[in-house]
Parts: sequence; C-alpha cells; structure tokens
Amino acid sequence: MITKLYVKTSVFLSQFKNDERGVTAIEYGLIGVAMAVLLTTALGDGGFIGKLSAAFTKIATTLTNATGS
Repeated sequence: MITKLYVKTSVFLSQFKNDERGVTAIEYGLIGVAMAVLLTTALGDGGFIGKLSAAFTKIATTLTNATGS
C-alpha cells in the first residue's frame, strides 16, 4: 500500500515537474513588472529623464549667459 502511494506520488511529481503550461505567462508577467519599474525610474518625478532634461537646460542657460545672447 505504501509502495503504491510512493509510486503514484513519484509519477505525479514527475509529471508536475515536466508540465510547462503557464510558464510563458509567468515570464511575460515578470517582463511587464521589470518594464514598469524601469519606466517608473526613468520617467517618474525626479527620474533619470527629468534629471537629464534639467542638466541640459542648465547647460543651455549657462551657454546663453556666457555668449550674452
């Protein structure tokens, strides 16, 4: 009786391990989360894009003031 239970459990776990249904959905979900974090970091308040824009504005202002235009 215990041997049958062991065999059934072993077969179930082997089939479960080899079942790849839903793996793609999980991968797409992880990619979506990673992209959301990246966009939030890049575009959020004080993010990379905002800081880069501020730096270019400062450079442009400094150049404008230096040339007297």
